[in-house]
Amino acid sequence: MGISPIGWLHTLGSLPAIPLAAYMLVKHGRIVPESRAGRAYFWFMLLGVLTVYPIAHQPISSIIATITLVVLLVGYGISRWSAARRFGKYIETVSLSLSVFFLMIPTVSESLRRLPVGKPLVTDLKDPLLLGVQGALFLALIVGVPLQMRALRRRKSVQAKAGR
Repeated sequence: MGISPIGWLHTLGSLPAIPLAAYMLVKHGRIVPESRAGRAYFWFMLLGVLTVYPIAHQPISSIIATITLVVLLVGYGISRWSAARRFGKYIETVSLSLSVFFLMIPTVSESLRRLPVGKPLVTDLKDPLLLGVQGALFLALIVGVPLQMRALRRRKSVQAKAGR
């Protein structure tokens, strides 16, 4: 398989972010930074993103890593910015949903291009299977984010009514 030690650190370090994201999306409908799972997600994602730079073989890898790092930091930092009080949860949710998307795109690409060892499912970046899975991830993003926004709006409305 030919993975360097930093490649293993990247792979094994970022892998836990996937089930953590899935758990929070199922349980809360979004990534929740202040939860225990949310804090773990941040550290595993940060490890995964930062270890891309020394192993990236193509410029697009560094670009995706940088975008992922930005949305991760925005998602986790927006609540600390008082000017974002009104829209902070929305920005946080969109940013962290994007972080999951940017985690899954290379994960799927690399997994399908490397596994099973010796006879990978995909050998070309334009393979219909790979494009289909990437399309499904994009569809999940463009359907999921508006549903998350709607749920946040409803929660805010219920909280406002309860506070009266």
